[in-house]
Amino acid sequence: MDKTSTNSGDVKVLLKTTLGDITILLYGDTPRHRDNFVKLVKEGNYDGVLFHRVINDFMVQTGDPSSKTAPKGKMLGGGDVPYQIDAEFLFPTHYHHRGALAAARQGDNVNPEKKSSGSQFYIVTGKKFTAGQLDNMERQAVMRHKQEVFDSLAKQNRDSIMTLRRNRDAAGLQALQEKLAAETEKLTANDSVIYTPEMRETYMKEGGTPHLDGSYTVFGRVISGMDVVDKIQQAETDGNDRPIEDIRIISASILPE
Repeated sequence: MDKTSTNSGDVKVLLKTTLGDITILLYGDTPRHRDNFVKLVKEGNYDGVLFHRVINDFMVQTGDPSSKTAPKGKMLGGGDVPYQIDAEFLFPTHYHHRGALAAARQGDNVNPEKKSSGSQFYIVTGKKFTAGQLDNMERQAVMRHKQEVFDSLAKQNRDSIMTLRRNRDAAGLQALQEKLAAETEKLTANDSVIYTPEMRETYMKEGGTPHLDGSYTVFGRVISGMDVVDKIQQAETDGNDRPIEDIRIISASILPE
């Protein structure tokens, strides 16, 4: 991915914050997220919201509509518009490099389809990683994916598994487990490489949050104002990661092409 170029369907948005301006680019190839973000900007949903969750060397998060009028010290992050957005994972085209824009979401236990929050989003700041750390994360990602595939196959064969258990057919269960394991290996045979050479270089030289790749929809990036994002991430925060002094999006507007 060329982080300096724009493509057809991309949209630029100006976020005027109390610490300075941030210009973001919404990707045209994640149209559900782009169109929703544009709609919310035009409706004024982001005007006045706080950066309610800020973690240095990780990310800054905003978009909770309830934060607009929240008193100091109140725990935030539970507010949202009354809908979610279907995930648009385009990994490795879009990934969690420094400056990436991604949608927040509820956890897997209540949101197994990894649907995005309708309004909350975050900007990645992250940190730099060594080659060894990326190798280790790659191995862990491969193992997680294998487990996800195996669990999905087991779910598809749930009736057969339950019948075998009722019949106390240990040999049958073992045979089915071996069959599903072999099918998992076949389906994940090309999973040994997760990070492209470009991604590895970016994560090593610029930084990011690679452990979030493939789990949250990346739908844009910062094209100017990362110095402002850095000011936000360095803010003093309380025990809930909310800045002690409010940092607010004053206004959001669509920029002309």
